[in-house]
Amino acid sequence: MAERDGPEIIGRRVQQLRTARGLTQKQLAEPVYTPAYISTLEAGRVRASEPALRHIAERLGVAYEELATGRPAHLATDLRLRLTDAQRTLATGEAEVAAEQYDGLLAEADAHGLVAEQAAALLGLGECALETGDLETARKRFEESEGRLGDAPLPNRVPAIRGRAVSHYLAGELRYACYLFESTLDELNRTGMHDPDALLLLYTGIIAPYMDMGAHARAAQAAELALALAPQVGDPALVARMHRSVARTMIAEGRMAEADASLAKAAELYRQLQIRTELANCHWMRGYLYAQNGELARAEGELREAQAMLSAKRAALYTSQVAVELADVLHRRGKSEEAATLLHEVLGDLSPERGAVHSAGAHRLLGIIAEDARDTEAAEEHYVRALSLLERAGAAGDLADLCRLLGDLLRRTGRVEAALDAYRTGLGHRTAPGTTTLGPAPAQPPL
Repeated sequence: MAERDGPEIIGRRVQQLRTARGLTQKQLAEPVYTPAYISTLEAGRVRASEPALRHIAERLGVAYEELATGRPAHLATDLRLRLTDAQRTLATGEAEVAAEQYDGLLAEADAHGLVAEQAAALLGLGECALETGDLETARKRFEESEGRLGDAPLPNRVPAIRGRAVSHYLAGELRYACYLFESTLDELNRTGMHDPDALLLLYTGIIAPYMDMGAHARAAQAAELALALAPQVGDPALVARMHRSVARTMIAEGRMAEADASLAKAAELYRQLQIRTELANCHWMRGYLYAQNGELARAEGELREAQAMLSAKRAALYTSQVAVELADVLHRRGKSEEAATLLHEVLGDLSPERGAVHSAGAHRLLGIIAEDARDTEAAEEHYVRALSLLERAGAAGDLADLCRLLGDLLRRTGRVEAALDAYRTGLGHRTAPGTTTLGPAPAQPPL
């Protein structure tokens, strides 16, 4: 229950409501209390007991919570309903519209001191910023959300921690992203807080950083654990919509506790959903697997589907990342000119602070295309830029491969010492399959 206002504030509120209703202090007090008690209360000289405030609220025709806190009746539940509406807007692809909704909800929650709702609105704003590629804003919003939750149980703070980790990952800070994911997973599992939703968010989030760091065994293990934890629901969008509808009915009937329970279920489903983004990511990963297996036509189809879905969501950063994967497939299919055009288009959306690994991938592929065209100078320039980006991000697996490409190029142009330096750099970054420099893997949940 929300914390009550102080005696002076409640006293003024009682006096204003009593006067507005044309009641005397005696009429308000009867039959349980005295006019003198009401006078003392209105003057702020006594802290009324809960039974006394409930009696006064009933006589004034207002809800107890409204009298005790100044908040309109059912405000918190109404805010939670509108928060799930904003989540639905974000999940179906309207990040900018959702951000406007969350901004308004944050202002209301701030005005009425509703801490949990403040944290939820800030979390939503962070997700919106991730979708549009504004990584600095996203990180700040996630940090603020976690800060508002204070000493809340760790599972409650996981969505904000996961958001922070993803924003660092997309900014090219792979090692720190892994640290956030792994330390949180370890604490959840070692302390017995095996919250399936929290674990699912973390295991699905850590796969991409593991892959980029060359820790493929850990990535595969995280994927298996995520699949084992995934809730078995037929169509999460329909289930979430049902819970929202049920909540509206219960609010109308005054069944606030049950409405809150339905809204919590809807909110969790929307969080897991991110409908089109997750579906697009499935096409993305399928395209990647087809490309690895040499099924390039199928890979191109899947990656184009992912790109179209993400572009429709105006998810600029993710769209650019998929475009780099697509360009690689196009190049391998002999469409190098189309691949180069696509890469030059997306490099404007990528930077060392925003998609460093994929920016490096774009420069690497442009270097290969330039080598094929016998433009050695351009190829070397792209390789060097890619090397700088990957060293900053700590993407060990990609670094080793890039150093080989650069070393081969330098050797072919007669610069043997420089080539040896490049090869040595690559060897220094090689990692054994499935390992990472982050230390032991985190504890696992009992499945």
